[in-house]
Amino acid sequence: MHCAPLRIHSKLVLFLFAFVWLTISCRSPQIGSEIKISISADGNTSEVNVAAGSTVSQAVQSAGIITGKLDRIEPPLYTTLSDGDKITITRVEEIFETEQRIIAFERQVARNETLPEGETRIVQAGVNGLEEITYRTILEDKVEVSKSAVKTVILNDALPEIVMVGAQSSFTPLNIPGTIAYLAGGNAWIMEDSTANRRIIVSSGDLDGRIFSLSPNGEYLIFTRKSNKPADEEINTLWAVRTKNLEPKPVYLQAKNVVHFAAWIPGTNSIAYSTVEPRSAIPGWQANNDLYRVSITGGGPRKLLDANSGGVYGWWGMSFAFSADGRLAYSRPDEIGLVDQDGGYLKPLLEITPLNTHSDWAWIPPITWGADGESLYFVAHAPAPAPVTAEESPFFNLSATSFSSEATVSMIDATGMFAYPAVSEIKLDGREKSYQVAYLQSIFVEQSETSRYRLVIMDRDGSNSKALFPPADLSGLEPQNAIWSPGLIEGQTGDFIAVRYQGNLWLVDSGNGDAYQVTGDGLISGIDWK
Repeated sequence: MHCAPLRIHSKLVLFLFAFVWLTISCRSPQIGSEIKISISADGNTSEVNVAAGSTVSQAVQSAGIITGKLDRIEPPLYTTLSDGDKITITRVEEIFETEQRIIAFERQVARNETLPEGETRIVQAGVNGLEEITYRTILEDKVEVSKSAVKTVILNDALPEIVMVGAQSSFTPLNIPGTIAYLAGGNAWIMEDSTANRRIIVSSGDLDGRIFSLSPNGEYLIFTRKSNKPADEEINTLWAVRTKNLEPKPVYLQAKNVVHFAAWIPGTNSIAYSTVEPRSAIPGWQANNDLYRVSITGGGPRKLLDANSGGVYGWWGMSFAFSADGRLAYSRPDEIGLVDQDGGYLKPLLEITPLNTHSDWAWIPPITWGADGESLYFVAHAPAPAPVTAEESPFFNLSATSFSSEATVSMIDATGMFAYPAVSEIKLDGREKSYQVAYLQSIFVEQSETSRYRLVIMDRDGSNSKALFPPADLSGLEPQNAIWSPGLIEGQTGDFIAVRYQGNLWLVDSGNGDAYQVTGDGLISGIDWK
């Protein structure tokens, strides 16, 4: 009767003993016990005893092995070790070495119409450049696993060999007033007195065409050159050269990243320019919408206008235009106005409906002053019938605002976004001063972004509009600024207008529309005439 409780008690004791034994056997090793591991490093493998529960970091330290910052250790340092584990240490070294390498010069061939067909002439001897390259080499256990260039410094720029190849054309020479400067194949040329009298004044082959402008007397030319630095650091640099020198030497004007505007300040030896900040993202810059002044006779740039947002689509930039008496107008995607050069601020005149291009560029309304300084001609963004929104309208008109009457009128409808008005010099018609306005008329008015254009002239009030060039049965002009000649030549019925057509320079008589091809190499990308 008393045996059953005793059997129950014995079973309980056995159960508790088994539980305690199982718990003890599953616990981590007691402090003070040791485990055996192996460590492979520097080509040797050794077995060591470490305290149970040690990490890889503690085991390596216990073994007296010193590791470097770059060494690779498997398993990771924080791993808790078990008996029989293996640690592998791979020695990693980083070595930097520099070497100099020659940069071979390039050979540039430019067609030259002043030389007989087939004749060649070296304009500039090629010079090799020199660069210093720093390499980073990674060694793992003394074995090279990678080598890469981490830094390149240009010690000496390479100068291209420039060879002129004769391509003498049969075009009849024309007498011209003043000096024509033209950009061909990245080089600057001038013509003086006659289209047959040509000479190169900048032969570096790196002019980018963003800025290309003669001084009012034709004695100097300002231009921009492509930079040798990465595009996200520097886009270009601004230079000047004296056209009258027999061996012209370009002078750096301490200005860079000039994309939209640089022009001569009337009555001075100074240039005004605006800058951008290079960016790696399209379009390659963020406009500062600022304005600086720099003299070609020396001295650093002086700020005229602080950097600003530039309004709607201001990231693209602003443009400016000087009147003959030195007043300055500005144009940006949403506004036209004047710049107070003394106070350094903008005075808005007209609101412009900005064009939504749905792309990575913005449209800046072309502007130019009337020859008498009493008006401003510009291209306005015109509305379109519903449901097309105002910002997406494909229509653009040539308009003018008068400072004397404070009136703004649309002069020619549907010219296209790239009409680029340009004014002739003032002529005396009896007692009245008059001048003409040249502009480009888009052939397809609703696709003026991609359309070709025709050269048209009109009187200052918009009357007597007349298409000049090219004829209707030929393809049109690419968008550009037409350039008026600085005066008449005997035998002309009107002033010449210089344009680029199919890569060549053409002169068009504004009186009778006769057009004369001047060059035939197809390389012309910029023109100015003073």
